[in-house]
Amino acid sequence: MANETNTTPATSDMDGKTIAIISYMTWIGWIIALVMHGNNKSQIGAYHIRQSLLLHILAVAIGVLRMFFLFMPFIGFILFWLSWIIFIGLVVLWVIGLIAAVNGEEKPIPLLGNWAQQMFAGIK
Repeated sequence: MANETNTTPATSDMDGKTIAIISYMTWIGWIIALVMHGNNKSQIGAYHIRQSLLLHILAVAIGVLRMFFLFMPFIGFILFWLSWIIFIGLVVLWVIGLIAAVNGEEKPIPLLGNWAQQMFAGIK
């Protein structure tokens, strides 16, 4: 009987796609994706790690600002609801980025994608 061991390594495209998808799943998922990417670098993984990092940072920043808006009279009320609209926009951008990751595409998220690539160019 012939030795039937499979010595073919896992494709980096599939690993990169997995990293890209995981990077959109909360901060913990982003950290896991970054660690996985360090062990198996891929262009698509790095691309989506940069994209999702900007989305995560903006979501946290809006959440913090929303708390400050609660303590402001009148204008705080308006800014609080405006922050919800912006947050919903970030969720839409998150879905667009996640869909691109699932499809294995390096497609920038609207408005912020190219900025994220330039801002976090050090993640390779």
